[in-house]
Amino acid sequence: MKDMLSKVIAFDMQTGKAPIEDAQPLKRNLSGLKKIFSDQDAAQMILSKDDPLVYEFYDLHMPEKEGDLAFGSSIVYPGKVGQEYYMTKGHFHTILDTAEVYYCLNGHGMMMMESPEGDVEYQEMKLGQAVYVPGRYAHRSINLSNTETLVTFFVFRADAGHNYGTVEERGFRKLVVADGDGYAVVDNPNWAGA
Repeated sequence: MKDMLSKVIAFDMQTGKAPIEDAQPLKRNLSGLKKIFSDQDAAQMILSKDDPLVYEFYDLHMPEKEGDLAFGSSIVYPGKVGQEYYMTKGHFHTILDTAEVYYCLNGHGMMMMESPEGDVEYQEMKLGQAVYVPGRYAHRSINLSNTETLVTFFVFRADAGHNYGTVEERGFRKLVVADGDGYAVVDNPNWAGA
């Protein structure tokens, strides 16, 4: 009988953080994300005083081979740059047809999705809800709360890889901005096109 290579990882469902022996967090401060926000003046104003942590994620180091699953947690802190909410950088998968599932453990957010052909979808995420991100869609998590941290648990095929470059170059077609007591999804004035 073949040896089973199972793994048990404990992580805090409120904070999304895992013990250091299980995973190293990858932290993203505003200085490394400045280009993804549309209001560059607001980003520079914040950076002149501080370099806040926008998000971090815990990749739980599963083998990156066909047939395996990668999983971990993503933590987006509350905050805004201008009127735009804190968000993750966003990515396509290198194996483009890869789908992904995000399960909301804490907070209130949105998953913004865009296909290479320009189809845009977005779904709100609240505690206990899962969002299915179809293959071929770039995706990013956005924290819609002014006070709560958005914590999600994600799962995707382990060999899918990440393509951040396309999103860095073009951006997303839509932005999510504060609008009164809620939010609005608006066209991105800085979208670089196809």
